[in-house]
Amino acid sequence: MDDIEIIKLFQNRDETAIETTANIYGFRLLRLSFGILKNKEDSEECVNDTYLKTWKSIPPNIPRLFYPYIAKICRHLCFGVLDYKGAQKRNVEIVELSEELMCCIPDKLTNVEYSENEIGSLLSVFLKTLSVEHQRIFLLRYFDCKSIAEVASYCGSSESNVKTTLYRTRSKLKEHLNSEGIIV
Repeated sequence: MDDIEIIKLFQNRDETAIETTANIYGFRLLRLSFGILKNKEDSEECVNDTYLKTWKSIPPNIPRLFYPYIAKICRHLCFGVLDYKGAQKRNVEIVELSEELMCCIPDKLTNVEYSENEIGSLLSVFLKTLSVEHQRIFLLRYFDCKSIAEVASYCGSSESNVKTTLYRTRSKLKEHLNSEGIIV
């Protein structure tokens, strides 16, 4: 079954939509969630909550790309769990990821005139300018929240090469955003 058929199941309020989503994307969502939370039970709960949120959001939302849509929901739920559990202490990996991107993606306070959607669109345009390998490295690190070692292993590269690629990609992203009028 393809994504369009799954979305139609959700639109028709067919309960097999959740089962089908779990069968096709459950493992990927669990892997994404566990990569962020590092806890099996919390990861499973976030994946189950992802199915519920997806059920509640389709309709009215009709995603163009189904997996990125549900992955985004899952990530937001995971980060909510991290915020709740780590209110007093900070997860070193997430802080590290945030600090890496802080140098090239502005926060709301510095660029009030740009919405998250506009910055997201510019980021999408930028990613399309990268080679497939550099896109993969960037997304594994910043979307899937993989460690440098995990990215290197997945891409069959050295950690040093991954770090260099990420540094150069962040620099290019900063230049791209600056050229569009978004000053970091």
